[in-house]
Amino acid sequence: MAKSLYETLEVSENATPEEIKKAYRKLARKYHPDVNKDPKAEEKFKEINAAYEVLSDATKKQQYDQYGDSMFGGQNFSDFARSQGGGVDLDEILRQMFGGGAAGFGGGFGRGGFSGGFGFDAPDLDTNAQVTIPFDVAILGGKQNISLQNDSFDIKIPEGIEDGQKIRAKGKGKSYQGQRGDLILKINIAPSNEYKRDGDTLIKQFDLPLKTALFGGKVEIKTIHKNITLKVPQNTKQNQKFRAKELGVLNRKTKVRGDLYLEANIILPKLEDLSSELVSLLEKELKDN
Repeated sequence: MAKSLYETLEVSENATPEEIKKAYRKLARKYHPDVNKDPKAEEKFKEINAAYEVLSDATKKQQYDQYGDSMFGGQNFSDFARSQGGGVDLDEILRQMFGGGAAGFGGGFGRGGFSGGFGFDAPDLDTNAQVTIPFDVAILGGKQNISLQNDSFDIKIPEGIEDGQKIRAKGKGKSYQGQRGDLILKINIAPSNEYKRDGDTLIKQFDLPLKTALFGGKVEIKTIHKNITLKVPQNTKQNQKFRAKELGVLNRKTKVRGDLYLEANIILPKLEDLSSELVSLLEKELKDN
């Protein structure tokens, strides 16, 4: 018994569903009218989709395996399809034959009806969403849990991601006929009370005792990457900046980490905590400007 639908998809009659799907996707890519400009490609594309509509459905496939090409009047399916001419809708024919046909493709076998159901060109299967991640996760990278449409999963946040950038979670979009789109996530970064970010540069303010600011010394500072010891010179001024090399944000293109700038915030002692002699001396020695 001739069964030319299998020939159309270039698979054997014993092909598994996975093999049928793989062959279909390969041929659909090859003959998609947006890719293949041969005038005959569109007709071939219609035949491929019609064949897959039957062979990917267990009930329809069982019917076809039982009756074969006798369902097309004994013709080879390609000849049958071409004999219908441009005024007959293959979708409607299959609907009559199999009780439902290819309506799931959303508008027949015309070129415009296949913009989004095939995995190689399926924007309608992708889902767009936004997520806000902590500042330190954006700088250091790591995992972030996402809850979307009753599904909870972890996504990997790359080190140094910028606010507004998008990442793709494979296979987390909408599903259709065994195909699954992706989740496109726009990343929003929560602000930090400790750091300011300027591109690849981080800025952090640190408290500096007046004594150390006047006479110099060392200060232990916890940064987002590690703890460091900062050497502070004499006569350090308020908001004076110190550069800590490569303790900023990783540039994802150059793979080079930016710098961290530490701004001194000088902590003044309370007068009531000083001796009366020192207060008097300071009042006498310090100038108004």
